[in-house]
Amino acid sequence: MRPTKRPIVAIIDYGLGNLFSIQKACEHVGLPAIITSDEEQIIDADCVILPGVGAFGDAMDALIRLNLVAPIREFAASDKPVLGICLGLQLLFSRSHEFGTHRGLDIIQGEVVRLPNCQHSQSALKVPHVGWNRMYLPDKRQFAKADMRCPELWHHTLLEGIENGAFMYFVHSYVVVPQNSSQTLTETEYGETQFCSGVRKGNIYGFQFHPERSGPTGLMIYKNLYLLIKKVTGEITNV
Repeated sequence: MRPTKRPIVAIIDYGLGNLFSIQKACEHVGLPAIITSDEEQIIDADCVILPGVGAFGDAMDALIRLNLVAPIREFAASDKPVLGICLGLQLLFSRSHEFGTHRGLDIIQGEVVRLPNCQHSQSALKVPHVGWNRMYLPDKRQFAKADMRCPELWHHTLLEGIENGAFMYFVHSYVVVPQNSSQTLTETEYGETQFCSGVRKGNIYGFQFHPERSGPTGLMIYKNLYLLIKKVTGEITNV
C-alpha cells in the first residue's frame, strides 16, 4: 500500500544510472519517488523515470535480464508520463549503433548514433560532450542568440517557464535521431553539429542532458513533472 496519496514516481533501477541524484531532485520539489526494479511497483506508479549512464547494449541486456522490457512498454502505452534521461532517453528508441547495432525499447521510432567529431572555430571539440550547453526551441536558435535580453519561453508542460537558450548539463557521446522530426522538443549545438537534445511523443518525454545536475533550471523540469502528474491523476485541472 502507498504511504501517501501524493503522486509516486518509480525510478527504474537496472544497475546503470545515477538513481539517488534523481530521487533527491524529485524529493526537492515535493515529489515522492521510489527506486525499484519491481514490475508491480513500476506498473502501479503514476510516473516512470528511466535513467541511465553507460553503454546501450549493456543497458538493454540488463533490462531484459530483469524482465523490465514488458512493464516499461506497458506503462508507456498508458496516459501516464514517462521520462527518459541521458542513456534512458536513448533506450526509448528503436536501435542504437553504439559498439555494433542493438535493439532498443522501440517506444519512439528512430536511431541512436555517435556524436561526430566537432569543430568550433579552428579547434576540434572532444567527444564525449561533457559540460554545460544550451537547449533551444527547434529552429529558434538564432532568435535566442540575437537577443537574450528578451528570451522566448517554452509554453510546454515539462519546460514551462524555462527560457529558450537555457543551459543544461550534458555527458554523452551518442545522440538520438527521431524518425518523426516533429517529436523533437529541444535542440542543442556542439561546435558545428546540431542535435536533438529533447523529445516528446504523447506522454513520453526524454532529455539527453541531466536535469538533476542542471541547477535551479533543471529542477524546474521536475517541478513541472510534478504538476503534470497531478493533472494526469486528476488532483488539479488547471495545469
